[in-house]
Amino acid sequence: MKYTKPEIISLKNSNEYNEKWLQARIEEDPSVIGLGELEFRDTEKILLGGGRLDTILYDPEDNRRYEVEIQLGKTDETHIIRTIEYWDLERKKNPQYEHCAVIIAEDITSRFLNVISLFNGFIPLIAIQVKAIKVEDNISLFFTKVLDELKFELLDEDIVSEPSDRNYWEKRATIQSLKLMDNIFKELGELVSEYKPKYNKHYIGLEKNNMANNFIEFVPRKSVVIMNVKLVKSEEHDELLEHSDIDTLPYDKNWKQYRMRLNKKDIPANIEVIKKLVNDAKQAYRN
Repeated sequence: MKYTKPEIISLKNSNEYNEKWLQARIEEDPSVIGLGELEFRDTEKILLGGGRLDTILYDPEDNRRYEVEIQLGKTDETHIIRTIEYWDLERKKNPQYEHCAVIIAEDITSRFLNVISLFNGFIPLIAIQVKAIKVEDNISLFFTKVLDELKFELLDEDIVSEPSDRNYWEKRATIQSLKLMDNIFKELGELVSEYKPKYNKHYIGLEKNNMANNFIEFVPRKSVVIMNVKLVKSEEHDELLEHSDIDTLPYDKNWKQYRMRLNKKDIPANIEVIKKLVNDAKQAYRN
């Protein structure tokens, strides 16, 4: 194997590799931009009031659409405004989805990165820089996320959650599923010995010294308990669950948590796996 020096190609100045070519590569394989296993939905969509949205991508797991605008060369004011405008039109027209604006450009300067970052947190916005690399007769594309979507999360003590009690949950779920939750709590032993259940209207969390510490949550159902463990998705934890008998639900990307559907039979066979997840979540929560 020999080393070959790559050549960076300017798509803006290329007669062969233009914006349409780049757009086609993204639509053929949306995963290349680094936002997960997305699906292609639409191209050059004509919007109400004029304008064409370059590309719409879709994440079926999160029911989320990405409004993608592509620009060769340096990004500029009109590119930013157009991207936000198209995102706003789409989210108003299709409120059943979550929406995120995506800017893709060859050169996102520090000046415009600062401008874009002013919107981030208020407008879900991702900026991706693309480079075309030529090696002999081959060309490759490299996408680098230079600005990720910023999400503001409320601190536990600031979240207004309508309080409830055990009696409420016994009526909403069943006495048996509450006992199953008690059993899980008992099996976790020292990991949760300093906490007690905090009964809220939509979930049962943890509290310590009258303060919420929700690194795990329980949602009792009629015959099972949904257990949420707040952990950033990782290969280690994915493999741990894959090699267990636990019935897992899709990972919750919005709240960054693993979700498990547990019944009485799951606990004895999988308690060590559950303990590992809870311990890691507890450590991450403290940090």
